[in-house]
Amino acid sequence: MNGLNPHPRLAHGLANTAPVSTLDAPPPDAAALAALVLRVSQTRDRTAYAALFKHFAPRVKAYLRRAGLEGAEAEEVTQDVMLSLWRKAGGFDPAIASAATWIFAIARNARIDAARKRRGLPAAPEPEEEDHTPSAETLTLTLEREALVRTALGALSAEQQQIMRLSFFSETPHAAIADTLNLPLGTVKSRIRLGLARLRAALEDKA
Repeated sequence: MNGLNPHPRLAHGLANTAPVSTLDAPPPDAAALAALVLRVSQTRDRTAYAALFKHFAPRVKAYLRRAGLEGAEAEEVTQDVMLSLWRKAGGFDPAIASAATWIFAIARNARIDAARKRRGLPAAPEPEEEDHTPSAETLTLTLEREALVRTALGALSAEQQQIMRLSFFSETPHAAIADTLNLPLGTVKSRIRLGLARLRAALEDKA
């Protein structure tokens, strides 16, 4: 696992789990990753957690290194992120975000907290949920815009749709998208620019 091992509190339970995959096995797809997180959430399945750790820990660490964290700090924050995965699995909803998007959101927040800690600042508080009920007019306009966006997205290629959803709807950092999709960072940025241009053109045609 590139030098990373599960947090000591979980390592004991993972020591005797069956191998989750062979070295030649392809990485799990989005549906399989979501299923693994749900198994951790619902049954505290340590084999599922081991599979998630093997898949995400190196990718999270690579993202943190690209974001400017040094080796030891990146590894420590990665451990915190993976421990949060275990603790917060109950908050994962596959209808809202993919497993990768959810985990990299945790990683992004952990990176921000690490930077604040480095500067002697307290960790950012958890955002409070606001209860604002939109008016019927606002809701109707929102739904109409969402329908237009969905239609415009449907005209893009599958690769562009995936990247656009990760970047703009899930606010996943470009470096994290590159790590998740195993693509060069330049390719991700190029596809985002092209997808955005096509999306804008499609929306203008329907305006």
